[in-house]
Amino acid sequence: MAEAIENCTHNCDTCGANCSSRTQEKESFLEALNPASSVKKVIGVVSGKGGVGKSLVTSLLAVKMNAKGYRTAILDADITGPSIPKAFGIDGGIGMAEVGGANLMIPSTTSTGIQIMSANLLLENDTDPVIWRGPVIAGAVKQFWNETYWKDIDYMFVDLPPGTGDVPLTVFQSLPVDGIVIVTSPQELVSMIVGKAVNMAKKMDIPILGIVENMSYLNCPDCGRRIEVFGESRIDEIAVDYDTCVLAKIPIEPAVAKAVDEGSVEYVEAPWLDEAAAKIAQR
Repeated sequence: MAEAIENCTHNCDTCGANCSSRTQEKESFLEALNPASSVKKVIGVVSGKGGVGKSLVTSLLAVKMNAKGYRTAILDADITGPSIPKAFGIDGGIGMAEVGGANLMIPSTTSTGIQIMSANLLLENDTDPVIWRGPVIAGAVKQFWNETYWKDIDYMFVDLPPGTGDVPLTVFQSLPVDGIVIVTSPQELVSMIVGKAVNMAKKMDIPILGIVENMSYLNCPDCGRRIEVFGESRIDEIAVDYDTCVLAKIPIEPAVAKAVDEGSVEYVEAPWLDEAAAKIAQR
């Protein structure tokens, strides 16, 4: 044992010695949920780049799971670009209440009972910019998690900003994420975009539930023919390359865009996400 310690390289992966360094538990950065709250499962929705419809997928997944009888919530972690409240037609601020001896934020609730916390609910005007540096943004995400009264939530969906920066890192380290859904679109850069999200998740030991391809195709309103607007999709082979699966291919649907603009996304049926919802329900 003394020889092993003397020759230690501090790389436990290449060493068989059962020393204190190996047996010591890794430091945990998890933020404790307030004792008054209850969240059973946390699902992150991520993307390697912006503009692929990540917030739409987050909203539709929450709606789909809510329709299945699960109590759902959305934590909008896209602090500088929050869009979740508008999709659900929520205006105004949030409330505060003393719950279990703590003064907690009360999330807004949609007409079908989905609980939502977003930076836009804290602003006087929804067009006011959030001009904060990374550490402040990361702190806000933690507060949304542990200083909000999340009541009896079965599935919380976390809408993350694009990329692999401060906020995704904060969420992966601070929240007990049970799995992520990667959102992308059928463009040439898709392999690189998916790769970034996959590799970050693997480094952080976060399970990958699968990939959702948004804007996958367009159904011609006249003849019904499927039109691949962005060219032929390669998402199936890319999913194989990264040892994951395709959960859904969402078409370009003007009716869905209209529902989001009107704040009525929770009344979109979204049959394309049935398989994704089934996979999430298994977590």
